[in-house]
Amino acid sequence: MHGFQHLYIPGPTNVPDPVRQAMNIPMEDMRAPDFSDFVTRLLDDLKSVYRLKSGRVFVFPTSGTGAWEAAITNTLNAGDTVLMSRFGQFSLLWADMADRLGLNVELCEVEWGKGVPVEDYAAKLQADKDHRIRAVFCTHNETATGVTSDIAAVRRALDEAGHPALLFVDGVSSIASIEFEMEDWGVDLAVSGSQKGFMLPAGLGLLGVSDKAIEASRSATMPRCYFSFADMIAFNDTGYFPYTPATQVLRGLRVSVDMMLDAGMESVWARHARLAQGVRRAVEAWQGCSLVAAAPEWYSDTVSAIYTPDGVDARDVISTAYYKYQTSLGSGLNKLAGRVFRIGHLGSLNPVMLCAGISAAEMALRDAGAAIEPGSGVAAAQEHFRSTTPDTALAPAKAA
Repeated sequence: MHGFQHLYIPGPTNVPDPVRQAMNIPMEDMRAPDFSDFVTRLLDDLKSVYRLKSGRVFVFPTSGTGAWEAAITNTLNAGDTVLMSRFGQFSLLWADMADRLGLNVELCEVEWGKGVPVEDYAAKLQADKDHRIRAVFCTHNETATGVTSDIAAVRRALDEAGHPALLFVDGVSSIASIEFEMEDWGVDLAVSGSQKGFMLPAGLGLLGVSDKAIEASRSATMPRCYFSFADMIAFNDTGYFPYTPATQVLRGLRVSVDMMLDAGMESVWARHARLAQGVRRAVEAWQGCSLVAAAPEWYSDTVSAIYTPDGVDARDVISTAYYKYQTSLGSGLNKLAGRVFRIGHLGSLNPVMLCAGISAAEMALRDAGAAIEPGSGVAAAQEHFRSTTPDTALAPAKAA
């Protein structure tokens, strides 16, 4: 094999060289006197990525699923009623976890291709005069279907109903990639993972927590130990962790956070929007292909889930791309298996890298029997990138 295996799945994503180099260090003492200053600064700067002025960001040595569990077990009680919606594999898994942890899940079933049903949520919150609903759960970006939901609208629904429920957000494939305003949107618990927009290996579960959620954790009775907020607060306040942290990944996270904050989060969001639109232009050009996302208001800027033409098995497209063109595309999950492949366009990517992924997908589609015009998707993406990409990425700095 020559060159390298190309990665266009929606996580893990590509790790930039500066981040990899930061992790390529000897093991270190996680109780060293100077480690505390490193941790304190990192946790403070993570709040800027989350756009959080108050509250905290916890970093657990786990996956996003572990951070999901931490959010639930620290703030809710068994038997609590929670409002959730299911419209893809990951919102499905979150609802399953809530049920298995003993919550009373009031579930809104939604067509796959759409997102959080804000109007249904609003009606249920308005009708809940006794405030039985203790928490509202939203999957911000459903990675399985390439659908993004309006979290600000859910906050408005809560406020208009005068409802005190906690607002939980799964931001695993959105935070650090697309617009996310934890403080302004009144989000109480926001889950993410290191392997997506944070451009790191898997292994860290990140959890933004509001002051309101921290207060709720003081009276919640659900069992927890490893994921205890109280333990994390006690140790984080001294610059350390209550158990062995993933020190090398934390060193990489430091560089990743610096890269994002140096660019500005608005710039990060804008880059993802440009890249996503290039992929969508390619899909429009591929005869017989279409997005799973049902309408533009649902389009995701981090992952596109794409229906293959009738008679073309998406599994053949994915296999051909992998074995013949050294390119990994995302698979269709659950009931989308065989019907959908996914292109992840989040993290450390630029237009030329993404054109390579589109080219590989296009060749694999044709090999699998799709009757699409050679070069059509690549050309559509190229023209979009030519007209929208800033020409200042590597411009020399002007003399002072």
